[in-house]
Amino acid sequence: MVRIDNRLVHGQILESWVPFLKTAKIIVVNDQVASDLFMESVIKMAVPHDIELFVYPVEEFAKSYAGSRSIGRNTIILFADVEDVINAYQWGFRFESLNIGNVNGGSDKRCVISHIFMSSNEINDLMALANNGVEIEIRGVPPDKPLQFSDAVKKMQERARSG
Repeated sequence: MVRIDNRLVHGQILESWVPFLKTAKIIVVNDQVASDLFMESVIKMAVPHDIELFVYPVEEFAKSYAGSRSIGRNTIILFADVEDVINAYQWGFRFESLNIGNVNGGSDKRCVISHIFMSSNEINDLMALANNGVEIEIRGVPPDKPLQFSDAVKKMQERARSG
């Protein structure tokens, strides 16, 4: 599973996704964490010892796994934001589906749904991925009903026109 979640490794991942996917490996792809030994250590302490954990800067990860099928089926790949996913894709990392868990707000961001805030550029970049065949869903935990990203964007645009 490839996921965008600004919280990276946290309760929803460890308590819901790990057992659901029978996860054997978690890969955190984030320049800040990869360059901060303390942050990396905190994440390592949170992950159960029977799960492999790797932390990569975005470019190194993308180039290491460009076109590779060797990541493994029981792997969760976590990106903190849309920009990192787009950069990884542009550097050659390919994936069939993308899960969006949580994206923080900001001054230039709009509410797509309650816990997903994106700029127009981020929305356009993800729509371009979808147009390239990447299935993009919004879903916090496995029991949640998945919401297609394109449907959420349409609803957001409808709200903006009517409001």
